[in-house]
Amino acid sequence: MLVLARRLNESIIIGDEIEVVVIDIKGDQVKLGIKAPKAITVHRKEIYDEIQQENIAAVSSDFKPDALRGLSDFFSREKNKPTGKDPDKK
Repeated sequence: MLVLARRLNESIIIGDEIEVVVIDIKGDQVKLGIKAPKAITVHRKEIYDEIQQENIAAVSSDFKPDALRGLSDFFSREKNKPTGKDPDKK
């Protein structure tokens, strides 16, 4: 783990696109500002951990591959279903 000391209004750069700025320091709490592209998600660690647990639970709960095959078959039939339009007419 890299450990850096920063003062108020000082920042660190991560890669080429992420900047973390010390916004405020009060007692044992530090407020950080994070500048990152919208495509990069930024979460507090406890929220990130919850998201990961929810994703694991969603994948492992009663996953039925046959249901996905059924959906695939359904959409394939719908895609190839005649529309009633004459393909030669414009």
